Amino acid sequence: MAPKEIVVVDASVAVKWFSDEELTEEALEVRQSYIDDNLQIVVPDLILYELSNALRYNPKYDDGDVQKAYQSILDMEIDVLAPSNEVIQLAIEKAFELDMTVYDATYTALAEYLEATLLTTDDEIVETFSKAVNLQNYRPEK
Repeated sequence: MAPKEIVVVDASVAVKWFSDEELTEEALEVRQSYIDDNLQIVVPDLILYELSNALRYNPKYDDGDVQKAYQSILDMEIDVLAPSNEVIQLAIEKAFELDMTVYDATYTALAEYLEATLLTTDDEIVETFSKAVNLQNYRPEK
């Protein structure tokens, strides 16, 4: 059996699991591929804060809705990685190299460290980071 593809999902993709917007269907396909055990999703723990914050500012969500979304991420048992010295140092390097925030560079660093694909909807990240793929151009294995 071939090893599963590893993808790092950033907050721009994960938020679409909880809100109906452009590319929601594609984001849900990625999530379903993970649920069907065809794909491994790895995220930095930063995503829990970013996702919660994005949903907090969605007028359709209240405190309870954001809590449920946060808990559902945990319930999915996605690999949520705590910061490691190697990934943080790489994120700082990437932030300067790619002229982006350390927050965004954390996802690129994790993808590079794991030799994984980074899924995002951020065109700037796709343009500057070779392992990044725009969600609209990605099709998970089924």
